[in-house]
Amino acid sequence: MPEYILEMQEITKSFPGVLALDRVSFRVAAGEVHALVGENGAGKSTLMKVLSGVYQKDSGKLLLEGTECIFRGVKESEEAGVAIVHQELNIVKNLTVCENIFLGNEMKRNGIIDWEHQYLKAKELLDMVGLQVSPATLANELSPGQQQMLEIVRAINKNVKALIFDEPTSSLTDQETEVLLTLILKLQRQGVSIIYISHKLSEVFQIANTVTVLRDGKTIVTKSIRDIDEGELIAYMVGRELTNLYPESTHQVLKETALEVQDWSVINESIPGKMLLNKISIHANRGEILGIAGLMGAGRTELALSLFGAACKPVSGTLKINGQEKKIHSPKEAIENGISYVTEDRKKLGLVLNNSIRANIALPNFNKLARFGIINNNKEIQEVARFSKELQVKTPSIMQLTRNLSGGNQQKVILAKWLMTDPDILIVDEPTRGIDVGAKYEIYTIMDKLAAQGKCVIVISSEMPEIIGICDRVYVMNEGRIVGELNKQECISQTEIMRCIQGGTTDANS
Repeated sequence: MPEYILEMQEITKSFPGVLALDRVSFRVAAGEVHALVGENGAGKSTLMKVLSGVYQKDSGKLLLEGTECIFRGVKESEEAGVAIVHQELNIVKNLTVCENIFLGNEMKRNGIIDWEHQYLKAKELLDMVGLQVSPATLANELSPGQQQMLEIVRAINKNVKALIFDEPTSSLTDQETEVLLTLILKLQRQGVSIIYISHKLSEVFQIANTVTVLRDGKTIVTKSIRDIDEGELIAYMVGRELTNLYPESTHQVLKETALEVQDWSVINESIPGKMLLNKISIHANRGEILGIAGLMGAGRTELALSLFGAACKPVSGTLKINGQEKKIHSPKEAIENGISYVTEDRKKLGLVLNNSIRANIALPNFNKLARFGIINNNKEIQEVARFSKELQVKTPSIMQLTRNLSGGNQQKVILAKWLMTDPDILIVDEPTRGIDVGAKYEIYTIMDKLAAQGKCVIVISSEMPEIIGICDRVYVMNEGRIVGELNKQECISQTEIMRCIQGGTTDANS
């Protein structure tokens, strides 16, 4: 058996106007965890799509166990033993766990699906990965972490030799992440070769044996994880030394209150008597970056949506903007009152992926771009181009489809469209989820500049280092309540945040 189970030699792939992969070489040893890292747009996903048969390479060779292969589709790559677990889940939620596992690969006897055999095999696979659910459970009843594990079970069922994970933990809790990483190491011990793509470098150092860096569509370096540290790895990724993960603060918190919420309660309409938010009282000043921390399900996004007039209906409480009480019943009214909201799910809720950058940025700004109900095309192009330039969206044209942008540039497009509304209060939910370290720095810089202009920026993030690194003050939420308030001048730390969540500090709105 050859030393390398998989080799990609001098792979080149281009799209109109873009050279996505420039003679990239990448190889994976049998039974290793090989991390593939790089900034958004570096070529990681394109390379994996070539490997899995989604794209056809322009030139180069692909060898699997020493034999040259040409995959003309995903089915061919899976039959050869290469499977991918995507960041965006591909399960069918109205089918059962068992049906999802065998979808397109059903076990049959005399041309008829053998349901009993499938059920027993599904239970065996679920037990193997430690997923304690019945094969008869509907997929939509699973948590995000369980759905991710179901994707892995589907891949394992295809007798996989090389398993690709593309940002698998971006929507998982810390506990679910640990379960997944433990499973990956278990698969490795069973002889499965793992390709692991993640922007979370702590995960890379936790499980990888080898790391390869791509930058601008080229292979930069391949090293044993023992021979590289995080600073060196980041330098390879961004092409320069990044001495600080967070920009130096240039803003100053003003004494003027931009937003004030008192006794803000929101009912859970699907569960009578259940409160999503329970008597929340917070305030945010102009020129301040305010953090909202807490575990998944704490009510952070529900708070943001209710303030933005979307999805949740306030039961009681008062909202004041610049000292004046307001009643906001829709996103349109929120925008008119100077509030904008950047969603945590940019692909499903933040962007129209099949539309251009121009169309996406202009979408909430038609009132500014129209006269007598008619869009001024010249003004639209000028304004969109101006905001794209200010936020340094990397694109050959504002007519580029947003689906073809990297994650970091998609996030900049969402920020651009809401900044064009000229908000006084910008709520940003998971601002850097799934984007690379260099793009994160640029997003942090944008938020700092907004605060320096006297705007109020409210940041919701599951990344505690991010909250600590950029926020002036932090409210901690748990089970729909504010359980703590921390100030940068005193102490914002992961220990203090967790102490608040666990009930150690409940002096704010408790």
